[in-house]
Amino acid sequence: MLVGSYNPLFVVLSILVAILASFTALDMASRVSASQPRRIAARWLLAGGVAMGAGIWSMHFVGMLAFRLPIPLGYDLWLTLESLLVAVAASIFALWLVSRPTLPHLRLALGALLMGLGIAWMHYVGMSALKMSPEIDYDPIWFALSIIIAVGASWSALYIAFRLRTVEHALPPRLIAAMVMGLAIVGMHYTGMAAARFPANAVCTAAIGGGVPTEWLAACVVLLTVGVMAVVLTISLFEQRMQARLLHLRNSMLSASLDDARKELFHASQHDSLTRLPNRQLSHERIEQMLQDGQAFTVMSIDLDGFRHINGTFGSQTGDAALVEISERLRQLLPAEDLVGRLGGDQFVIATTLAQPEDVDAQAERIILAVNSVRAGGRDLRITASLGIAQYPQHGNNAAQLIAMAETAMAYSKQSGRNSHALFADWMNDNVEQDRRLLEDLRKAMGSAQLSLHYQPRVHADSGRISGAEALIRWRHPEHGYIPAERIIRLTEQSELMDAIGNWVLDEACRQMRSWQDAGNSEWRVSVNLSGRQLGSPKLLEDVRTALDRNELEPSRLILEISETAVMRDAENTIAVLRSVAGLGVGISIDDFGTGVSSLLHLKRLPATEIKIGRAFVLALEDSDEDVVIVSAIVALGHALNLQVVAKGIETQGQRSYVERLGCDHLQGYLLGRAVSAENFMRLHGGDAQHAAMEARLASFQASPE
Repeated sequence: MLVGSYNPLFVVLSILVAILASFTALDMASRVSASQPRRIAARWLLAGGVAMGAGIWSMHFVGMLAFRLPIPLGYDLWLTLESLLVAVAASIFALWLVSRPTLPHLRLALGALLMGLGIAWMHYVGMSALKMSPEIDYDPIWFALSIIIAVGASWSALYIAFRLRTVEHALPPRLIAAMVMGLAIVGMHYTGMAAARFPANAVCTAAIGGGVPTEWLAACVVLLTVGVMAVVLTISLFEQRMQARLLHLRNSMLSASLDDARKELFHASQHDSLTRLPNRQLSHERIEQMLQDGQAFTVMSIDLDGFRHINGTFGSQTGDAALVEISERLRQLLPAEDLVGRLGGDQFVIATTLAQPEDVDAQAERIILAVNSVRAGGRDLRITASLGIAQYPQHGNNAAQLIAMAETAMAYSKQSGRNSHALFADWMNDNVEQDRRLLEDLRKAMGSAQLSLHYQPRVHADSGRISGAEALIRWRHPEHGYIPAERIIRLTEQSELMDAIGNWVLDEACRQMRSWQDAGNSEWRVSVNLSGRQLGSPKLLEDVRTALDRNELEPSRLILEISETAVMRDAENTIAVLRSVAGLGVGISIDDFGTGVSSLLHLKRLPATEIKIGRAFVLALEDSDEDVVIVSAIVALGHALNLQVVAKGIETQGQRSYVERLGCDHLQGYLLGRAVSAENFMRLHGGDAQHAAMEARLASFQASPE
C-alpha cells in the first residue's frame, strides 16, 4: 500500500478555513432570520449557502492538498465541481432549516442526517476526483465513523446556529461556536482520509489524463473560497453597520418624536385646546408659584355675561372665535409675567402682581373695556363681563381658595348689574351666620349716612332730554364697602326690616323728587321698585299716600315698578292693591316685561301705565333679528294699550338707534348714565330742565302781542 503524509502548513490552513466557514454559516443564519421582507431573506439564504458551501468544500480540498503520496496527483474537473455543488446545496438546506421559527428535535435530527450525508457525499465525491487506478479502498469502520462524525458535526452546527441566530452582540459566542463547528468538520474530513487505503501499484489517472494540476487547484481553491467568504462577510458587516446606524437613527428619531409627543401631550394636558391659555390645573399651579414668593398679588375671575346667547344665535364657531379673540386681548393687555388662564366655558382667571386698590380697579376697568367690543366671525359683537377680585393674603392662602373667593365676588358683580367688578368681602360667603350679622348691621345703618339712594336717568327718546330717574338703594358698609342691592333685598325680604326699608326708600325718593321739582324740574318723574313683600302688604296704599302727602308731591310724579313674578304670588290681592294705588294717580310700571310666565294674561288686568322691556332683549338687538322682532312686538302691544314703553339696559349707540327706530318712548342704561348720588345727578343732568324752562319762556315771549 502507498503510504501518505501531510503538509502541516496545509493542515493548519484547512482548520482555519473550516473555522472561517463555520463563522460565515453562523453569521448568515442570523442574517437570514433577521431579514425582512422574504425576498431579502432569500437573497441572504442563497449568498450564505454559496459562501458556507464554498468554505466547507475549500476546507476539504485544502485538507486533500495537505495529503501527499509518492506518486503525482491531480483532480478531475467535473467531479470537483460536483462536490462543490453538493456542499453548496447542503449549506443552503442547513441555513433554511435554522431560519425557521422553530426547530423541534425530530426536525433537527432529520436535518442533521441529511446535512451530514451531504457533507460525506461532498467528501467522497471529492476523493473520487483523484481517479485512482485501482480504486481507493475504504476501511469499513473508519468509513462508518466518518459518516457518524459528519452527522454529529451537522447536528452541532444546526443546533448552535439556531440558538445564536437572534443573539445580539454575539461575536465572542460565535467565535467559540465557529471553532467547535470547524474542528468537527475537520474531524470528519481527516477521519474519512484515514479510512482511505491506496494500493501499492495505484496510479492517479487524473494527473496523467489532463486533470487539474495540484498547484493550480490549491491556488484556485484558496483564492476562490477566501474571496467568496470575505466578500459575503464584508457585505454582511457593512449591512450590519448600516442597520445599526439606521436603527440608531430610527431610535433617535423615535426618541425625539416621543419627546415631542410627550411635550405636546404635557402641554395639552395643561392648556386649553381652543385658546392655548393655561387650563384650570396649570392656573392653580401658577398661582401656587406666586404664593411661594410671599408677595401680595391679585386674582381676578372673569365671566362673560350671556355668552350662551352668542353661541345660540350665531353658532359655536362664532362663539369659539370670540373666545380666542378675547384671550388674545387679555394676553396683550397684561404683562408677560401675569397669568391669563381659561377655567372653562366663558370663564377666565387672571393673576397679576398689582396689589394697590387703585391699580387693581384701573386694571379691572381696562379688562372689562377690552372685552366689551369684539369682532368674530365677521361680526362686531357687544360682550359684557362680570369681574370678581380676590387678593393675597387678605382673602386666602392657596390657589383654590383665592379663585373661589374671586368667583364669589364675580357672582355678586353679575347680580349687581353686570359689566362691572367687585372686590371680595366676607359677607359674600352666603351662610346663615353671616346673613344674621349683615342683617344686624343693616338694622343699625337705618337712619345713618350708610344708606342712600342713587338715581339712574331715563331719557325721552324723541328729545333726548331727561324725563326722570329710577331710585336704587345703596348701602356703603364700613367694612365691606358697597353691598349690592339684590343682597339687601334678599336679606330684608326674610325679615320685618323690609317694611321699614321699603318705606324709607319710598319716602326718600319722594323727598328728592320734591327737591328737584322745586329746582325747576317739573316734568321729571321718579320710579321706585317694590318688593314682593310690599306688594302683598295691605298697608301699601297708606304708605304711598303718606309719602306723597309728607313731601307734598303730586302722585303723577311717582312711578312704582313691579315684576310679574311678584304679582303672581297672590295675583288677585295684588291687582286689587295696585288698582287702589293707581287710583291716587301714581304710575305703575311692569319691569322686565316679556320675561314673565303670564305677561299677556295679566297685562290687561293690571292698572299699568308703562312697560319696561327686559334688558336681555335690548342687549341682543344688534346681533339677533329675533330679538328685534320681539322688541317691535312689545312696543306695538304697549302702544295699542296706551302704555308708555321704556327700553332699559342700553349700553351702545347701536342699541339706542334700534329702540328709537322701533318706537320706544323712554330710554335707560349705562350709555345714557349710570346711577349716581342725588347731588351728582343734579350736577350732571339738571341743565336739561333749565334749558327746557328757558325755551318755554322764550316761546311765551314770542307768542305775546307786541
